[in-house]
Amino acid sequence: MSRRLSRLAVSVTLALLAAASCLRAGVGSLEPFLGLPPGDKPLVVLASFELQDINSIDDEEETFEFTGTLTLVWKDPRQAFNPAEAGVTEKVYQGNFQFNELSPAWYPQVHLVNQSGMCETTAVILRLRPDGTSTLVSTINAIAEADFSMRRYPFDRHLLKAVFAIPGFDSGELAFDAQSASAVPGIQVSQWDIRGVGANARNDGSAAPRFVVAVDVARQSMFTLRLVLMPLALIVALSWSVFWMERSSLGDRISVSFVGILTAVAYQIVVGDLLPHVSYVTLMHAILNFSLFLMCATVVVNLVVGACDQHGKSSLGDLIDHRCRWIFPLAYLFLISFAGTVAFVVF
Repeated sequence: MSRRLSRLAVSVTLALLAAASCLRAGVGSLEPFLGLPPGDKPLVVLASFELQDINSIDDEEETFEFTGTLTLVWKDPRQAFNPAEAGVTEKVYQGNFQFNELSPAWYPQVHLVNQSGMCETTAVILRLRPDGTSTLVSTINAIAEADFSMRRYPFDRHLLKAVFAIPGFDSGELAFDAQSASAVPGIQVSQWDIRGVGANARNDGSAAPRFVVAVDVARQSMFTLRLVLMPLALIVALSWSVFWMERSSLGDRISVSFVGILTAVAYQIVVGDLLPHVSYVTLMHAILNFSLFLMCATVVVNLVVGACDQHGKSSLGDLIDHRCRWIFPLAYLFLISFAGTVAFVVF
């Protein structure tokens, strides 16, 4: 029995070796080239990217998940072949096995510099032309970090960047040349609009060459306007009704003012999870604070008018009420305009 098993093992080994020889004969007997192609100038890698989808944008974590196709093209004369001898006009290596085990070519190993967690590369295809031109196509699904500045929230706009680099080489050995960047039609992201996709190359001396893909996205502001700003502006406007109430009803005027203040505070607590959790002041935070400040100011006006009435200065109380009827709306518009100007001009 042991002799039969030994003979069977030898037969299987010989069969595998023969199959491997036939397979190598079919794909060519080129020896692997592990280094850069020789040359006096840096090897230029043409890079292009097609955005297929943005799965999510998390402005609190400052990350975004995307799926896209990265295409790299370079020329390696060592991979040139004779189509008549090879029997094909183009050699194609597809799938992880053929690409990793059978393809003899050097290729630029790309790394997502600003990845945050997942980064998967699938559907790898390497195509070799008779003159040595190599085209590497791969699909990338990854989560990348982004720099979110939400001072203009809910009218903010961001550049979501995916930075690809080739580690182990500097710009004197290898250089990126950004060709194009595009997005497939019909990409939709909840509460965001995609305004455009661009790309550029960074080849800075001793640093690793980088290919940067930037996706321009703008927030859809109507959700926040409908849920926060419009109801809040209505509450603030109703708090000004005290300026049309009788001076003698000071308690009623104070009650209306405090009801507006408490409503605004409760409203801020309810919608707090919808607002950005950041330490700096956004446009929305400024509007909320200005609204609360003006409603608190109505309490002060009520007390002043009541004091005038107690001291027999009813005409002065009437004058204060009449003036506040247009001072408060104008002040509210001015404060909101000031906050918007600072958000859009300064930042």
